[in-house]
Amino acid sequence: MREHIGRENPKENDLFFTCGLIDYIARKTTNTREDVVEKLGKKRIEKIYDLADIYHSDNIDRVSDDFIREADIQKGNFDNVKECVYAIPSHWDIGKVYKRLIKGVAEAEKKGIIEALWNVYHSFISEKIDDYNSSMYYENPSYLLECYLENKVI
Repeated sequence: MREHIGRENPKENDLFFTCGLIDYIARKTTNTREDVVEKLGKKRIEKIYDLADIYHSDNIDRVSDDFIREADIQKGNFDNVKECVYAIPSHWDIGKVYKRLIKGVAEAEKKGIIEALWNVYHSFISEKIDDYNSSMYYENPSYLLECYLENKVI
């Protein structure tokens, strides 16, 4: 059994930060989460995940600006925050949703975290989670996983 300090495995916290940062960048640049993940690419995402314990202690605006500039992420036209008519979940709230789903996908499909992350953000469920006028983002994590695995809303 691996010993760790705190309530959860530090790599789970690193995944949470990575997903929160992806959401933060998407909101800042008004892009879909899939587009942000695509522009960042697997190597940058792996870097964020590997160094999350360092990045999370820095200002998220500076960290996000660095990655926006490095990946040349341009302004998009997807503003799910502006379109939301209900309470807007924070980028950390959404980061937690994605973290749980990605962790479940990695375990269910026997894949690495980065591969699972890539697949989740490129799946139909990402669009559903990012519609803050629906109930999908606050559904039970096991339900989201089953929807992902079935490749449809069930």
